[in-house]
Amino acid sequence: MKKHIVAAALLFAAAIPFKLSAQTYVADKTIALPGNGGYDYLAIDQVNRNLYVSHATTVNIINLDTEQPVGVIESMKGVHGIAIVNKLNRGFISDGKANAVVVFDLKTFKTITTVALTGANGPDAIMYDAFSDRVFTFNGESKNSSVINPLTLKQVGTVALGGSPEFAVSDGKGLIYNNLEDKSSLDVIDSKKLKVVKNHPLAPCGGPTGLALDAVNKRLFTVCRENKGVSVVDINTGKVIATLPIGAGVDAVAYDAETKLIFCSCGDGVTTIIKQKSANDYEVVQSLKTEERARTMALDVKTHKIYLSAAQFEPGTRTTVPNTFKVLVYKPK
Repeated sequence: MKKHIVAAALLFAAAIPFKLSAQTYVADKTIALPGNGGYDYLAIDQVNRNLYVSHATTVNIINLDTEQPVGVIESMKGVHGIAIVNKLNRGFISDGKANAVVVFDLKTFKTITTVALTGANGPDAIMYDAFSDRVFTFNGESKNSSVINPLTLKQVGTVALGGSPEFAVSDGKGLIYNNLEDKSSLDVIDSKKLKVVKNHPLAPCGGPTGLALDAVNKRLFTVCRENKGVSVVDINTGKVIATLPIGAGVDAVAYDAETKLIFCSCGDGVTTIIKQKSANDYEVVQSLKTEERARTMALDVKTHKIYLSAAQFEPGTRTTVPNTFKVLVYKPK
């Protein structure tokens, strides 16, 4: 009898998915990176196992398997985001101060060309939509999106957004969702017709920034600075179905489809981790202590680690202390 009980217990334990043992994260390591200045988005190339880290006028590259720096892309004016197009072996960097997109080789990290954007001012977020096979920049100052053909490396259109865009995600079926920070609303963009087809208010969310998608349950997770919350949005109706408290100064959010965890990285030095119990039921499971102004983040879906940019700042300023830039790594306990 006891043998059967033990065997059953072992079988049950083996059947428990990773998600049930990954509700607590701990510090793993710190990766020091050279250079000074501000920082913004991080992006992961899962195929080549590289992490791209925006940093002032450069992009630092870290191999995810060794967690060591392996390259630098330099000589830009003001880096924001990085988009990956594996089928063409090309990466795309939004150079905000140059109103341009820098294209590079994913294997050699060498610059291929620079695409000057027409009608764009302040390109910030950038993403690749596989459905339309186009790269989209989201331009904060001109309140529009510039569209690039990743094969010809030519701009092929512009999308008026009606507000100042922040993060964007694609559903892979022809729709792109984009937060409008100044309007506290969500645009739905037809990626082939290049136009906004819907706009949804996000109240009680105020000042939305980061955005992540649960494609299976048709849910968006939008993080909001003004009300210090993350709102769950039903993409079928555009309705906010839940809002949970997070830290202050949030920028990014990531969703791990395997562990059912949502990560909200906040500038106050806390990453709020939320468990998705069902499509409509959520619970805060950890306030992970990170570092002040560690508000941008990337999730490695292979290892379930999260990576955050950080630096020390001169007291009371936005000036970074020289040679303090780094990537903080956290892992499931």
